Amino acid sequence: MKQTLNERQLAVLEWVGKGCPEGSWASTTYKTSCLALQNRGLVTVARRGGVWNAVLTDAGRHYLAHGTYPAPKSPARVLPIPRLPRVTAPPSSPGVPRQPRKTYTDQLLEELETAGGRILKSGPDADAWLSRAASASRSGRIPKTKELQWRRCREGVEIKLVDIPTWRLAVLEPVAVPSRLTHPHAVVRTMQKVTQPLGLTRPVQQRALRIVHALLTAVERNGHTCAAGTVGATTVPHRRLPAHPHFTITAQGQAVEFRVLQEKDRSEHIPTDKELAEAKKSSWIRIPRYDYTPSERLHIALSGGQWHHGSEWADSSECPLEEQLAEIVHEIGLRGEAAERKRLAEVEEARQRRLRWEAAMAEARDQYAEDYRIRHLESQEAAWRRATRLSEYLEAARAYMATLPPGPERRKAEEWMEWATGHVARVDPMVQQLRLPDIPEPRADDLKPFLRGWSPFGAY
Repeated sequence: MKQTLNERQLAVLEWVGKGCPEGSWASTTYKTSCLALQNRGLVTVARRGGVWNAVLTDAGRHYLAHGTYPAPKSPARVLPIPRLPRVTAPPSSPGVPRQPRKTYTDQLLEELETAGGRILKSGPDADAWLSRAASASRSGRIPKTKELQWRRCREGVEIKLVDIPTWRLAVLEPVAVPSRLTHPHAVVRTMQKVTQPLGLTRPVQQRALRIVHALLTAVERNGHTCAAGTVGATTVPHRRLPAHPHFTITAQGQAVEFRVLQEKDRSEHIPTDKELAEAKKSSWIRIPRYDYTPSERLHIALSGGQWHHGSEWADSSECPLEEQLAEIVHEIGLRGEAAERKRLAEVEEARQRRLRWEAAMAEARDQYAEDYRIRHLESQEAAWRRATRLSEYLEAARAYMATLPPGPERRKAEEWMEWATGHVARVDPMVQQLRLPDIPEPRADDLKPFLRGWSPFGAY
């Protein structure tokens, strides 16, 4: 039994069905998915004259239409079927329409409505619901403000019907790109002063500057600020590697860095005689497989903040970069709003943490005071027991002293008894006034045992 396509393979199959438009993939990993689809009989991959191409098979078109593989054909040998008497169906009642057959999309939407927007599919056919959910999502029957989400989980396959975020439903105002730069933006004027603005070749420099000018002008109308970065030529071996930004836009305290890049066309490399000779002479020399030449396609990469629409926009055959500026402007505003929400959440979290710390400190002071009273009580009890023992000793000493004859020895014993009696009176808590002790101001180390992990010096 053939396995159900995953989301990546399904996206590649849809891309092949559209005719393999250029600029849809950021890397060449889609070719690996095409080979996997070819092994399942859904596409045919070919390379002629150095050009890579993929087309759908009949099975691939059936999978896109129905979300399942076509049924296997019956064997060539057909056994004779016995003739059965013809049975006529009873005539339908007049005025009662025939009920249409319920599809998987109908079943899925009904179950989601009944279950409140979330269902869980388990059992041997759970994986089949992944492609069925994908087909339902493409059917056009999902409300415009909602979307289907599906994923594998431990219990099976989870399918949810959720609300689309408000920012994805926003109507974007197009950004007009001027045909000429008569009054360029200050950041663009800085770029024009260098020999090779943004590190681009001459054929695309003016178009890139006009696009940057339109973008900066649009974001400043929204209240954001702009600043120039490294506007000269920069050697970047790959667009995903860290590099200095060409310019920066700050929205509500969130800095978003921009780089304007130039796409490259790849072609098969034809080895020269010199390369062949050097490779034959030295085994470590490798002849490159491809040549890369700058194209006229531009690419804008963003970094910084929480992304929503994406972080990269590029020219494509369906949509040039000028028509995508509105989405980039919207993305900058969304990142600024997300940064502001995060800042306010951190301020609120710090306030709540401060309140919890103050409550913990107040409770620790109360517990310290109670502990001090208990220790004072225990010390009084120990002093009382000691004074009681001493009093019993003094009673015995007085009885002994009464047996002594008058003279120097008796006078010394009386002096000792006088001091000892005063000392017992001083240490006996029953002789003193009974009251609550005065609680001394606690030190940081005194409160630590009662703070349960909090620091006595602050809310951290």
